[in-house]
Amino acid sequence: MQKCLINESVDIREAIRAIEAGHKGIAVITNANGCLQGVVTDGDVRRALLTGLKLKDPVTSIMNRKPTKVEKGMSRSSIIALLQQGGLEALPMVDSKNCVVDVILLTDLTQISDTGKAEGFSSALIMAGGEGRRLLPLTENLPKPLVEVGGMPLIERQVRRVASAGVNRIYIAVNYLAEMIELHLGNGSKYGVEIHYLREQKKLGTAGAMSLIEDSLDGPLLLMNGDVFTSIDFRNLLDFHSINNPLMTVAAIDYHVEIPYGVIKTKGSFAVGLEEKPSQQFLCNAGIYAISPEAVNQVPKNQSYNMTDLIELSISQEPGVAVFPVHEYWSDIGTHAELDKARTELKFVKDTLGELKEFDESAVNLGLNHRRAA
Repeated sequence: MQKCLINESVDIREAIRAIEAGHKGIAVITNANGCLQGVVTDGDVRRALLTGLKLKDPVTSIMNRKPTKVEKGMSRSSIIALLQQGGLEALPMVDSKNCVVDVILLTDLTQISDTGKAEGFSSALIMAGGEGRRLLPLTENLPKPLVEVGGMPLIERQVRRVASAGVNRIYIAVNYLAEMIELHLGNGSKYGVEIHYLREQKKLGTAGAMSLIEDSLDGPLLLMNGDVFTSIDFRNLLDFHSINNPLMTVAAIDYHVEIPYGVIKTKGSFAVGLEEKPSQQFLCNAGIYAISPEAVNQVPKNQSYNMTDLIELSISQEPGVAVFPVHEYWSDIGTHAELDKARTELKFVKDTLGELKEFDESAVNLGLNHRRAA
């Protein structure tokens, strides 16, 4: 419980850490006396980022000040009913003075185990057919997805992350030096998944390979670019997609542009204002998507088709496109500078944690997230 608790004086970054470290899906905010002030969920954080708030803003700016709570001594059946009626996974328990004494999980009360996995995805697709020209000469005889980050090829790291999220079927779209990727990954049995290769006979753009999937999809497709290195929890992406129920959900990173000069605002020939070294904030496509079967079916068969086309088409239709703001670690391994940066970040976190025995590397992902937030 203690890992879920944070003081009302901290910022949003501390709420994210509490949500991740406590493994209960919420951060519980208290005052100096331990009395309940509010709660914050992962969804609250992402909705706040969509409105333009920053991770350094106070947690009080996004917390639910009137959260559902239970009194100490309340019966088990009443607590379960309260959780289920509110569609909640967790809530705080307080004493007669409104001080937090526990954080209750629905799964603990109902004996239904939470696998922690994004099992609602029907399958995943990794786009690994690009030539990686910006990484030349490194990619002259090596496909970009096989470039190593932290001693492991990037695409293997992606496959393991997807597998650990509970997605059992993975499609990989291949073209450039495809045989090297297929030889390295095989049929996926060593990762506990089925890998099926979508072999592009011609370049199909950033979305066209979806038309090569012959199996019917009984749930959303998790799609990601083969050059993305991230610690995103795919379960959060799936939850966000399921709650909003759009045609597709686009993961987006927060990107700031700093203008190093004073910007003059004009009206006609005259200045009406001066803003010194302003910055602009944008949400940019992170190359990770949750795509409904309906949207996948709109991709034309065996034609070059880009993700921007599918996004624009989906925006024009109901129920539209949802945006999932990413506060976790994310990097596009498209240039030598980004590759070096990702390798350095990963090495720093691993050196800090010491030797890890399992791939799962949940501690590494937390470390990367904290560095990103900082």
